[in-house]
Amino acid sequence: MAVHNLTSDAETFTCNAFLATGETPALVDAGAMAGIEERIADRVDELDRIVLTHQHGDHVEELDAVLDAFDPDLYAYAEHPRRTHSLDDGDTLAIGDEEFEAVYSPGHATDHLAFVGEATIYSGDVVVHNDEAFDYGSFGRTDMPGQSRERLIESIATILDRLPEDVEHMYPGHGDEFHGDVRDVIETALDRAERREPKYPE
Repeated sequence: MAVHNLTSDAETFTCNAFLATGETPALVDAGAMAGIEERIADRVDELDRIVLTHQHGDHVEELDAVLDAFDPDLYAYAEHPRRTHSLDDGDTLAIGDEEFEAVYSPGHATDHLAFVGEATIYSGDVVVHNDEAFDYGSFGRTDMPGQSRERLIESIATILDRLPEDVEHMYPGHGDEFHGDVRDVIETALDRAERREPKYPE
């Protein structure tokens, strides 16, 4: 199974949109970069499903374009007019060639899910490898209305509790993907989040 970040060179603000090829071609988040459907078509002839970590605008702005182009199933926690499959904590689904467990992980977004497999995690925005705030082990912002640092801390701890020992591939919603000791990255992010310092000091 290959995983491609289709928005890695985007010039507009967008999440990472990951295309996993293999037995079940799947897109994790559609992003906000125009023309994403063309980049998918360059890699696969058919797209089986789109899986959403959450529905913030930078993750779903181009969702309709991808749905119109490929007519895939749409998996999401929160309601969406075009959702075909609802996901809840503990549900399992295939992404590419790997089976994943959905882990409900709010704090950054009330509808946030991370997807944990035996070797791979799609972590969305709840925990990331690096971003503008931290280079190794960061987490989603919680300073906007409806967000909660306390709930985000609980979510990161839950992900760690349910993370298999052999996970070595991390595909986050922002920043760079990571290959190596994923548990250490997430533990570092949890430690930073627990300090309860502002992520983006004024």
